[in-house]
Amino acid sequence: MALSDIADGVETTAEQRDRGVATVDDTADDLVDRLRPFADALPCTPAGAATVVEAYAAGESVGACAAAAGVAPATAARALHLLGERVTPLGPTGREVVRDWLAGELPRTEAVALTGGDEADFALAAYVETHDPIPAAREAVEDALAPPGDAAVDKRDALAGTMSDVPDLR
Repeated sequence: MALSDIADGVETTAEQRDRGVATVDDTADDLVDRLRPFADALPCTPAGAATVVEAYAAGESVGACAAAAGVAPATAARALHLLGERVTPLGPTGREVVRDWLAGELPRTEAVALTGGDEADFALAAYVETHDPIPAAREAVEDALAPPGDAAVDKRDALAGTMSDVPDLR
């Protein structure tokens, strides 16, 4: 088959139809509306969870997020965990102790003492170990929790035309 056979019947036109760019963007929805389908799974109202997420994304501590939302700090931490944020108060060894307690291998008082935390830390760690984040809820708040762009990368992109490449150095 020759190129002329392939091109047989192909026509050119003077202009193309502008079809635009197809997009699907649900970020125009309010964060509370995006969290509403997960209301039964969240430890607080969707409005409270949205306030926690917005404060957390702004760099506030979990305690400050809780105060802004009018919920207990443990509730804010549980909400953040369910939304995919890593908020466990214990390190790897402490989490292993919590898993041992959950498996019935240690009494609670001994497990709390071994973690080095207090009762609240232990309770939150147990919650984190027994409740998986909700993937669809994470997607709902992904844009709100996304870190800002890397300033070094942005600067490099802006100056790309002024930088030389390795072949330019020969």
